[in-house]
Amino acid sequence: MADPHAVSPSRKTATTKRKLERYPEDRKDVKKKSRLCPYLDTINRHMLDFDFEKLCSVSLSRINVYACLVCGKYFQGRGPNTHAYTHSVSDGHHVYLNLQTLRFYCLPDNYEIIDSSLNDIIFVVNPTFSRDYIAHKVNQSKMSRAYDGTLYLPGIVGLNNIKANDYCNVVLQALSNITPLRNYFLDPNNYSHIHHAPGTQGLAMFPLINRFGELVRKLWNPRNFKAHVSPHEMLQAVVSCSKKKFQFTIQGDAIQILSWVLNSMHLGLKTPKRKNTIINRCFRGTMNIYSQKILPVEIDEKERNRLLQSEEYQVKMEESPFLYLTCDLPQPPLFKDEKKENIIPQVSLYVLLSKFDGKSGKEYQTYKESILKRFQLTGLPPYLILYHKRFTKNTFYIEKNPTIVNFPVKNIDLSEYLTEEVKQKHPEPIYDLVANIVHDGEPEAGTYRCHILHKGTGKWYELQDLHVKEIEPQMLTLTESYIQIYEMQNCIVKSHDKKNT
Repeated sequence: MADPHAVSPSRKTATTKRKLERYPEDRKDVKKKSRLCPYLDTINRHMLDFDFEKLCSVSLSRINVYACLVCGKYFQGRGPNTHAYTHSVSDGHHVYLNLQTLRFYCLPDNYEIIDSSLNDIIFVVNPTFSRDYIAHKVNQSKMSRAYDGTLYLPGIVGLNNIKANDYCNVVLQALSNITPLRNYFLDPNNYSHIHHAPGTQGLAMFPLINRFGELVRKLWNPRNFKAHVSPHEMLQAVVSCSKKKFQFTIQGDAIQILSWVLNSMHLGLKTPKRKNTIINRCFRGTMNIYSQKILPVEIDEKERNRLLQSEEYQVKMEESPFLYLTCDLPQPPLFKDEKKENIIPQVSLYVLLSKFDGKSGKEYQTYKESILKRFQLTGLPPYLILYHKRFTKNTFYIEKNPTIVNFPVKNIDLSEYLTEEVKQKHPEPIYDLVANIVHDGEPEAGTYRCHILHKGTGKWYELQDLHVKEIEPQMLTLTESYIQIYEMQNCIVKSHDKKNT
């Protein structure tokens, strides 16, 4: 006789199912994930640094790497006999983060930890920003407090100098504060969908895009554990993509790395369907170059007239795009003043810009001929980069020109250097300075620092590697400016592609 209180198998199954839905921790697979970890208080956030290359500290492998959240070291694997497992047993460090999946695990028990108190670690590893935050809140004026108690301003953050990479640091600091470029890279959805065919230049340069995006997000992270960032992974990408042309153990030239980074990121972002990249939209301008061969001095009048009629000596014009303008500094005086001190010459920025008015010519000599060139601006970019050519290389050594450039920080009017046709395109070509890169010291043994305008506070800051301090704008003109970035007033640059709008 059947027991009236017995539960049928179907009802038992249904009851169990409802119980598992109500208490999911009773499921074997979820129990493994939801198990409370008694070792969360051993996490040492002061030791965590996710700026370095994600490779195992023992095997140097990049596959399946975990960060120990107690000592901050990286180890490979999670199962028995792996480096992370061995470290957990030998050192008693139990909490680990998979640097690819961003999941937390407890070793050697090997179960996943799910706890909302760990979200701050995920945000430091991979900062993510909403479109609304990027559009309206990223330029905040309030200071952030790092985990160690240090106050810092997001975007105005020091960069580690590993050995001799200050020439690269100043360029990264300047570019990360160009508003549309920064906003573009703060949202990985703008470039994560880009694909390149195997063997193309774009595919070779794409790691640079990802690393620069990661660096920009870390520089603008309002919840950093430290008040500085290490550009180690970005520098590794620079060394690799440039085929070791640029190193972080040997001092380099800031204008060369700036030119290479802009061109390389343009190649990485350009696709057959989308050729107008954020690099073009920010920095690309156009000019006309007029070239004419100079007649030899020793010829007679008859030969001179004949050559002037020939096609070889006619003025040739070509339109050329540019990412930056090269300003030629006047030669410094050879003699000292009456006090036997060196005379430091000064020149106005407007004098340097007269090179591009289409009237002033300059002679360029090669080993077989001399050519007179004139330059006329035909298209102005929203962000104008000026490079003051301070270094000249001869047979024996590199010489530096110490001339001081006198420039206004605001309201630089370029209308007098444009033709009437171009003025119609740019009725008010007025620019304000937003970044100033300075070279100090000897040509090959000197150092770099940069001045950045923070849009949120309206204040200027001087950054030299890890050192950050506020500076008065009047002090900018007293430095040996090397590279300057000017922003056109009232310019609008779309920082996202139409596909992601």
